[in-house]
Amino acid sequence: MMDSLDALALDAPKHGLAGPRSEPTAMPVTEIVPDHKLVAFDAASVWQYRGLLWVLILRDLKVLYRQTALGACWAIAQPLFTVAIFTVIFGHFAKIPTDGAPYALFAGSAIILWTYFAESVRRSATGLVTEAELIRKIYFPRLVIPLATVVSPMVDFAIALVVMLVLMLGYGVVPSWHIVFAIPTLAVTAMLALGVSLWLGPVNVRFRDVKHTLPFLIQIWMYASPIVYAASIVPDSVRWVYALNPMVGLIEAFRFSILGGTAPDLFALAVSVTVASVLLVTGLIFFQRMERSFADVI
Repeated sequence: MMDSLDALALDAPKHGLAGPRSEPTAMPVTEIVPDHKLVAFDAASVWQYRGLLWVLILRDLKVLYRQTALGACWAIAQPLFTVAIFTVIFGHFAKIPTDGAPYALFAGSAIILWTYFAESVRRSATGLVTEAELIRKIYFPRLVIPLATVVSPMVDFAIALVVMLVLMLGYGVVPSWHIVFAIPTLAVTAMLALGVSLWLGPVNVRFRDVKHTLPFLIQIWMYASPIVYAASIVPDSVRWVYALNPMVGLIEAFRFSILGGTAPDLFALAVSVTVASVLLVTGLIFFQRMERSFADVI
């Protein structure tokens, strides 16, 4: 028996039972290193998930008016009621000057832009917490969430703008070529809203006080902006301080694009563009530094 085993061992290479060992095939190695760029904004990754962005936008629109009697008519009712109240209180009783425009048009042209900005900030600041289950389960660029919450209110803005144009025709006011400035004004307002949201969203993930204090801060910000009154009533000595509010230049520019009349203050408009750009860039830096811990903290 031993002789036969020894013979089989010597003859093993012929039978494929043993033989020289082959070296293991080298496997590819992927090295993951931290991105040392100050702003590591991956636009290609966001574009890759554009389908998710579109789904979130549509879902926000459906959820907002689901099981409501008026549906999307609330996009019309809210600014109309606000304009009516402001017209009675500030236009009829307080008789606040409006630089020659009917008070309903004067207030309405500012309210529709402000409503878009306020809604974008409100939704974006709490959007990360609202999407907690989605963030914990799958990977996607977290920037998609604030982008979706800034884009979706534009539908309400478009509806309110159509109503505003109809109201202007009722007053016998026809828009001039200045209306072309409404698009870049809206774009800068969206930049400002996104910049503010990129700061408030990550802070709200760690400190849930944001959702409680935000409505109060938005209300103060509204009265610090030329919505119910004209910026021309602000004394010249403090006009430059007042213009540091980025919504001052944007509201004046949008009102000019809709109603014409007095051109916006170029200093206030430059401040608006500068603040929106700075908040957007610094917000992207802050957001990308904080998003690594969203799934753990949220």
